[in-house]
Amino acid sequence: MTLEVYRQKMRELPLVSLFCSCILPELRDSADKKEAVVVDLNLCDIRDMEVIELSKRPSGHAFEVTTPPRQKPSLEEIQKKLDAAHERKEGCQEAELLKHLAERREHEREVAQKALTKEQAVFGGLSRHSAPLRHKADSEKREEEIGGPRLSSSS
Repeated sequence: MTLEVYRQKMRELPLVSLFCSCILPELRDSADKKEAVVVDLNLCDIRDMEVIELSKRPSGHAFEVTTPPRQKPSLEEIQKKLDAAHERKEGCQEAELLKHLAERREHEREVAQKALTKEQAVFGGLSRHSAPLRHKADSEKREEEIGGPRLSSSS
């Protein structure tokens, strides 16, 4: 397999295409280099990643990519993650508390508005019914005051 074919196949692979620039630096074409460079695909190591050719197919090559095992996290990393999770949890709890308080405040506002509306309706009803009575009582009182002293002064 020539280097150009190998380079094209490597670009088709999504996992390995990122490492192509590390493995195969761009070669400058020179007029004096006429020979084809052959690359062995059976086994090659890319830093700490291993690429093994599984089979050759008419549609292309199949590769197995083996990455090194994950490193165990340190105690500091675990503590940082726990602290971040704790802060997120506190933030969520605070948001829920604020939401609950806002709902309670809205409910109290609705109750107060309903009570005020009811009080205004009751007062309005009383004033409508009692206004003519008050007017009549005030008129009688005024007539008494006007008529009362005349009667007492004329007698």
